[in-house]
Amino acid sequence: MAKPESNPLKMFLVPCSCGTTFAVAENYDRQGTAWSRYMQCPRCGKRHDPKNRVLQLGYQTEKFWRVDEC
Repeated sequence: MAKPESNPLKMFLVPCSCGTTFAVAENYDRQGTAWSRYMQCPRCGKRHDPKNRVLQLGYQTEKFWRVDEC
């Protein structure tokens, strides 16, 4: 039987109203100035505060990704 990972894989995504979803680092809000933590959409240029809308996806032992937190 496979034992659960102590540090499971996670992705942090920011959805934009233009339809693009882009990834951010786990520690995006602990680096830089307050303005630099606002992530710019690579498609439309709109700035997002990831604290408000970040989706956290976790990789499940059943071999699929699932939203852990919003």
